[in-house]
Amino acid sequence: MRADEIREMSPVDIAARVNELEEERFRLKFRSATEPLEDPLRLRVIRKNIARLNTVLREQQMKGTGTADASPAKKTAASKSVAKAAAKKTTSKRAAKKSSAAKKRSGAAR
Repeated sequence: MRADEIREMSPVDIAARVNELEEERFRLKFRSATEPLEDPLRLRVIRKNIARLNTVLREQQMKGTGTADASPAKKTAASKSVAKAAAKKTTSKRAAKKSSAAKKRSGAAR
C-alpha cells in the first residue's frame, strides 16, 4: 500500500483499515507461535502498512485542526502552568545551591 493511495482515503476508512490490519497481525503472530508461517515476511509488511496508515492519519488530523500552522509562541494554559512550575523549581534549586555555597565559604573562612 502506497502513501499516495492512503492519502486518497478518508480518515474513517484509514482507521477501519488499521483495525483490519491489527487484527490480521494478531492472528498471524498467534499462529506463528504454534506453527511456521507460509509467508513470515507478511508480519513485517503488515506492521509497515499500519505505520504508514497511522502516519497519514496523523497528517490529516494535523492539517484539519490547523495545529501544524500554529506558531510555537502560542501556548495553552496548561503548558504555561507547567512551564511556570518548572521555572519555579529551577529557581528554588539555584537559591538552595547559592545558600549552601555561602555556608561552605563562611565555614572555611573561620
